[in-house]
Amino acid sequence: MTDLTLDALLALEHRGWDALCRSQGGAFYGELMTAEALMVLTNGMVLDRDAIAASLDDAPPWATYTLTDARAVPVGTDAAALVYRATATREGQAEPFVALMTSVYRRTGGRTRLALYQQTTIAH
Repeated sequence: MTDLTLDALLALEHRGWDALCRSQGGAFYGELMTAEALMVLTNGMVLDRDAIAASLDDAPPWATYTLTDARAVPVGTDAAALVYRATATREGQAEPFVALMTSVYRRTGGRTRLALYQQTTIAH
């Protein structure tokens, strides 16, 4: 379970956020997500891997982001959840986007893959 450590999972999350900052999130997450993976977003949308891959490259890029309060939670032998707080801004956005994130990763086919991602908005 070496690559399901807090440091390894945080490195994957940073790679994902960096891809979102470059408007390359669709390609990144299309490759990282398992075939049956879902993303549950704060706006109530539930998107599968194909919908994510088709939509994220066209999303406005994030200008800045920080990830804090990260914790890894083992979920069996070959899986772990990463829970953290994200604060991100986009150009022209008055208020930052602040949410709690949960990413569930599992080892499959010799790789660490994203199986489920959920955002929970933090009320201001």
